[in-house]
Amino acid sequence: MEILIEGFSKKNKQEKLEAITNFFKCPEKTMETFKSFDHSDVAVQEVINEFSENTISNFHLPYSIAPNFLINGKTFAVPMVIEESSVVAAASNSAKFWYALGGFHTEIVDTEKVGQVHFLWHDDIEKLINRFDELKQLLFDGSEDITVNMRNRGGGIKDIVLKDLSDKEPGLMQLFVTFETIDSMGANFVNSCLEKFAQIFRNWHQNQPDFKKDGLEIIMSILSNLTPNCVVKCWVETDVKNLDGIVPGISGKEFAKKFHTAVRIAQVDPYRATTHNKGIYNGVDAVVLATGNDFRAVEACGHAYASMNGHYSSLTNCTIENDIFRFELTLPIALGVVGGLTNLHPLVKLSHELLDFPSARELMGIAAAAGLANNFGAVKSLTTTGIQQGHMKMHLFNIMNQLEVKKEDRDKVVAYFKDKNVSVSAVRTYVESLQLV
Repeated sequence: MEILIEGFSKKNKQEKLEAITNFFKCPEKTMETFKSFDHSDVAVQEVINEFSENTISNFHLPYSIAPNFLINGKTFAVPMVIEESSVVAAASNSAKFWYALGGFHTEIVDTEKVGQVHFLWHDDIEKLINRFDELKQLLFDGSEDITVNMRNRGGGIKDIVLKDLSDKEPGLMQLFVTFETIDSMGANFVNSCLEKFAQIFRNWHQNQPDFKKDGLEIIMSILSNLTPNCVVKCWVETDVKNLDGIVPGISGKEFAKKFHTAVRIAQVDPYRATTHNKGIYNGVDAVVLATGNDFRAVEACGHAYASMNGHYSSLTNCTIENDIFRFELTLPIALGVVGGLTNLHPLVKLSHELLDFPSARELMGIAAAAGLANNFGAVKSLTTTGIQQGHMKMHLFNIMNQLEVKKEDRDKVVAYFKDKNVSVSAVRTYVESLQLV
């Protein structure tokens, strides 16, 4: 079959569908399947079509709610978009447990964003260093038309620093720029400022008579998704006696000790830390997706941040001092509540309304609380009953769908596996024995 499709992006949606469904054994049935996931409201679907390029259908993920999150004294029903079994259940169970113990507490450390203009300098570095204050002022002044609205909201450019990286790559230098973007994630704002900086830099350089005309080579102007000063801290704490019975047969002190050790393992072993932090992002990403933010940027930042001390480590910490158990997450995360999908996607708009239209700072705390809740639930299970027991119970419904168990027979399968280990093979054997499929 011919693979190359000429002019695909110029085709309308129907033409794109026709071109793609020809790759399938049953083009007409495949066409129907793709179309069945379109929104019933044509106007809404037209908006969704514009979110990306070459759109031919929608890909649905579960939109779930984790209720009873008490965060800084305010109760939230937290929207979560995720396909993995047991994540929402773990978040909900942790939220309910900590609700009676004061809930989750958050503190915004800072909300600073970062951008860079990378360039090669083929001239005397001292010349640039000595005249940098002049250039810096020109950069501020020359970008005022871009920054005026952000400055009116209390944000804007915070600082511009000249960095010399020539010890790592000959001639490599950068303008390292910090920003405050208030309730916007700020990617477009930051990138617009940086590209303007590059233009101003070139023009200024050409007007310096003692500079080499070919002494400046701009490589690229782009924001950084590593924002180590855009950080929220989230924690729960209680007397260890309040952990008595959190798992039947285990005292609060015993549980706290095992939990603390498990977190320490994630701090010293990168193999464990990777899975440990993935568990945090089960909760964080689900909130980020539900609120129309960029989970790839959020995760890239977090994993880089987890490595900044020289080795990859846990983003959470656990302490037990004077019988007070404290579990804390330090999360670098840049989120927005205006711009992007927040004003376009119908469910994203409902997510923000459900959360009482939070500021970007408040949303940072909500996402962190979801991440800490999931991590608490995972570590609790790992150090006591094991994680598969609860996970596979939730996965049972996916297995029944895979095996096409009739709806009227599913209660029998659920009842049978109430006190048994769940696996695909075990469910298949039981289903076949009852001739349910």
